[in-house]
Amino acid sequence: MIAALFLAMAAPAMVIVHEEDVKQEEPPPHGAIGMSTAYRISDAAPMPRAMEFRKRVLHKGAAIGLHPIRHDEVYYVLSGEGDVTSDGTTRRIGPGMAAYLYKDAVVGIRQVGRKPLTIIISYPNNQE
Repeated sequence: MIAALFLAMAAPAMVIVHEEDVKQEEPPPHGAIGMSTAYRISDAAPMPRAMEFRKRVLHKGAAIGLHPIRHDEVYYVLSGEGDVTSDGTTRRIGPGMAAYLYKDAVVGIRQVGRKPLTIIISYPNNQE
């Protein structure tokens, strides 16, 4: 009986996602500036889910255009370099660096340099 109660209270089963299964070539969001490779990893997890987790490769000259955010958001750089902007302030970031962006800011990021900019983007899911 205790085991049945525990199972009834258990969280949904985990979801394992291989990035190749969710890979798409497309213009980046918020302005379609250049081209990118998108990996919508959390989209493979059924709703309801509390967060979004994505990987995006911004090709040469590509950018996620300036846009307002309704939640805190993190851009974490895996490789390449980018100029990240939040409310008019722009800073250069590279591998191993993260930009923590706050709710109600107007934000965006642009690939700079010779290598594509590969980032992880994570934010809470506002659809719950």
